[in-house]
Amino acid sequence: MPIAATEKKILEEADYKDSLRHLVYYNKKTKKVFSFEAVRVNNEDWLRKCIEEENSVEEWRFYFTAAPSEAEKKELISELP
Repeated sequence: MPIAATEKKILEEADYKDSLRHLVYYNKKTKKVFSFEAVRVNNEDWLRKCIEEENSVEEWRFYFTAAPSEAEKKELISELP
């Protein structure tokens, strides 16, 4: 099931890029990563709230339906363009 146009627009307006290889949207400036699945199963309000949350510039924040392991997080971050 594809991501709805509204959610895709919200992410793009907030400067998130997609990685089709990893099926995520990410923003290196805010250090946040959303899995396609998490965006699909949650609503627009959830997405906006998560995008607006403050995040430490020290570490990445991941929004997934199933939390990735530390090894998966490190691999994903290292492979983002």
